Amino acid sequence: MTDAPAPSLPWTATALTLFPEAFPGPLGVSLIGAAANRGLWALETVDIRDFSRHKHRSVDDTPAGGGAGMVLRPDVAAEAIDTVQSRWQGGKRPLIYLTPRGRPLSQSRVREWAAGSGVVVFCGRFEGLDQRVIDSRGMEEVSVGDAVLAGGEGPAQVLIEACVRLLPGVLGDPASAEDESFEGDLLEYPHYTRPRVFEDEEIPEVLLSGHHGRIEAWRREQAEEITKARRPDLWARYVARKENAR
Repeated sequence: MTDAPAPSLPWTATALTLFPEAFPGPLGVSLIGAAANRGLWALETVDIRDFSRHKHRSVDDTPAGGGAGMVLRPDVAAEAIDTVQSRWQGGKRPLIYLTPRGRPLSQSRVREWAAGSGVVVFCGRFEGLDQRVIDSRGMEEVSVGDAVLAGGEGPAQVLIEACVRLLPGVLGDPASAEDESFEGDLLEYPHYTRPRVFEDEEIPEVLLSGHHGRIEAWRREQAEEITKARRPDLWARYVARKENAR
């Protein structure tokens, strides 16, 4: 008699945070929340304060060298990270630290994470996390935009939602994840729906023509114009990729 195979784990996001009550937030509603209820993915929150040895559960201390604010202690953060990583049985997951100084979150990176078994996200607070933990644990530093927030809980939810929506079965139409901004280094084209005339503005005639070739060409032209105007960095990558494909 052979042992039955162990049940496969769903794609799982673990959030290390000082504020577990901030979750699930938007991750608990709409398609993302419904997908969790259907077992397509799972969310785990871990309170970093549970790993403090201080009687008041403090997790921070003054910055070495002086300066404003406080820094998350390396001993507390390391124990929290190591505990989470050691008890996970679904294979190694990327360890991500949400910080304004990180590399920009990208759709290509999101696709890589979504193809794995899940992610572990560390939600920064105060002035940040002791660099020794970031280095020793091989944390990938990620930013969701050029702005500073009070903590990493919001960015963590952005990152997790971006991954979850790419998981099989989450979106009603799989094509929704293929024809959108950042695919092929272009921003998405404009969308329209009924009524045909709204505040004296009509839907562009080409979209009502029924001619799929013309519609596709118009959408590509619009995407190129918007990308060129709003994201020169993406536009440069798009142009370079087209030239290399020749």
